[in-house]
Amino acid sequence: MQADPEALLDALDPEQRQVATALSGPVAVIAGAGTGKTRAITHRIAYGVQKGVYAPTAVLAVTFTTRAAGEMRGRLQQLGVSGVQARTFHSAALRQLQYFWPRAFGGEIPAVVDNRMSLVAEAAGRLRVPVDTAVLRDLVGEISWAKVSNVGPADYPAIAESSNRVLASVRPEVVARVFTGYEEAKRDRGRIDFDDILLCTAAMLADHADVADEVRRAYRHLVVDEYQDVSPLQETLVNLWLGDRRDLCVVGDPAQTIHSFAGARSDYLTGFARRHRDTTVIRLVRDYRSTPQVVEVANAIMRQTGREGAGSANAVTAVTLQAQRPPGPAPEFLDAPDEATEAARVADWLAARHEAGIDYREMAVLFRINAQSPAFEQALADRGIPYLVRGAERFYERPEVRQALGVLGAAIRAARSDQEESAADEVRAILGGLGWTSEAPQGGGKQRERWESWSALIGVADDLVAADGFTTLEAVVDELQRRAAAQHAPVAHGVTLATIHSAKGLEWDAVAVVGAHEGTLPFVLATKPHEIAEERRLLYVAVTRAREHLHISWSRSRGGSGNRQPSRFLDGVRPESAPAPRGATRRRARGSAMAARCRVCEGSLSSAAERKLGRHADCPSSYDEQLLADLKEWRSGQAKEQKLPAYCIVTDATLVALAEQVPTDERGLLGISGIGRVKADKYGADLLEMLRGAK
Repeated sequence: MQADPEALLDALDPEQRQVATALSGPVAVIAGAGTGKTRAITHRIAYGVQKGVYAPTAVLAVTFTTRAAGEMRGRLQQLGVSGVQARTFHSAALRQLQYFWPRAFGGEIPAVVDNRMSLVAEAAGRLRVPVDTAVLRDLVGEISWAKVSNVGPADYPAIAESSNRVLASVRPEVVARVFTGYEEAKRDRGRIDFDDILLCTAAMLADHADVADEVRRAYRHLVVDEYQDVSPLQETLVNLWLGDRRDLCVVGDPAQTIHSFAGARSDYLTGFARRHRDTTVIRLVRDYRSTPQVVEVANAIMRQTGREGAGSANAVTAVTLQAQRPPGPAPEFLDAPDEATEAARVADWLAARHEAGIDYREMAVLFRINAQSPAFEQALADRGIPYLVRGAERFYERPEVRQALGVLGAAIRAARSDQEESAADEVRAILGGLGWTSEAPQGGGKQRERWESWSALIGVADDLVAADGFTTLEAVVDELQRRAAAQHAPVAHGVTLATIHSAKGLEWDAVAVVGAHEGTLPFVLATKPHEIAEERRLLYVAVTRAREHLHISWSRSRGGSGNRQPSRFLDGVRPESAPAPRGATRRRARGSAMAARCRVCEGSLSSAAERKLGRHADCPSSYDEQLLADLKEWRSGQAKEQKLPAYCIVTDATLVALAEQVPTDERGLLGISGIGRVKADKYGADLLEMLRGAK
């Protein structure tokens, strides 16, 4: 029985229905976060097919990820439509290239390079440009940006400078030389790379009118998803596919343009109506993802900036979201004294959400750069909360961190340790040999990311040294390696830790956006107005990942001193004062030096030593003097027997905590900071016997 096309429209809201029934182009759909853009455009295709306006095989729908293309195909199949070509840009271009290459160029299409880094390394070697892995990654990234931006080697230095593309590792002139050498190396081997797939397809369509005509006859109706992220090269390809026709539907959101560093140009979307006369502009504004409380935060963040394209009657601008879900909890804002406290409280917030019935798989911690993750990884691991890092290795699995731990271990074996400096300063000196400097490198790229990772490792060392007991390089490195071993274990599911960039397109029930302070969000390298605007959009994207529970936090310092300011993007968004979240627990983190609250006065603990002790240094203690003396005597005997410094058995702060809390079973013992599984197995029987006798 013939399906009723009109029945397709019953499941759509008024704006989505406008999209579905706008069957002739040009059409621009401005789809805010969570407004059902995929539903709208798949219903548009299905409605056009069922109305007889479209032949399904004549529709080409392109997007940016295989996942998005697969979702589009799945939705169309559910609507009873098959035969539509829903592909990524590269998949669609490669298919055309493979089919038409013999006719246009003769022979078979060249093989696609599997590993661009090896050819870039070869080109750099020929030019005697010193490179390591980080520099190679920077070079590959810049060459790719140049190609998708239609920038050749000769023009790269000038355009890179005008675009503020400053790398910490390589000067623009050197990038241009390596770029030239890389292209020559590819030609010598008869190879093309990933970006060449689009370049060669564009060249083929531009230079061979018969091929272009055949492609345009095959695909008469074009749909482009995530249009705010198209590069100049992709825009060229879209125009070549379109020809002089008008049947083009583009879908995107100017407020979610966050990939300019990779060549994305939102002005193709915002200026669409100016370039295509009689454009039908439809705005999807009903947000079905997030609660009104989350939506208000998102709108308030974007409300403080001028709309893109303002001043032109034909400009396509971002939307103001209208929440459709029932009300939910108020978003929580946390002003923490330091990063360790911020991480501990975020972990407590996640644990409280879990206790309320939310699965850890439906939670996420989002940050600006990967180097922010170690404090949160540690806080989650300390509480036994499973987690996975999306789009990157866990902190201790990153190549530069593994390298640093290896060098630190070798320094211990070589008896390099110098007791005249603190252990943290020794770590600085040793990592200085790898290339770490006290001042951040100028510019971005992988070298900057590597510096951030090493600086984060030094920050962990600083926290350990501030905590009682970690007074030697050996003790610090042992603890770092213990943490690395503890966090290498794979997990089937858990809280997602991710950069905001890698979280785009995803959503969770509970989202913690962390590090929302000046210098991180916006990032320190963002200095020009358009760069600051993109950083604001990053925060907007992060906030709109949350369905119901939203937590935004920042810290005033990295490790106890400093005066960071909350992000300017939160002005007028956050409350005047930001109390600690109601769901935060007061227990100390197991196996670490972090505790959020003093167990005596309930006040916030700011120093690592206080967090380890569990109370302020000047708050009254409650331990039995004789018990503490007995514990110290026992420790002295163990140290003498094992020929180790006393603090390697247990630290003074741990002994004080034992004497104050007097645990009488293994569970209580493991709750003491400084007593982990290894020490509990080794010393637990002796300690519990002494502690039970003191009760």
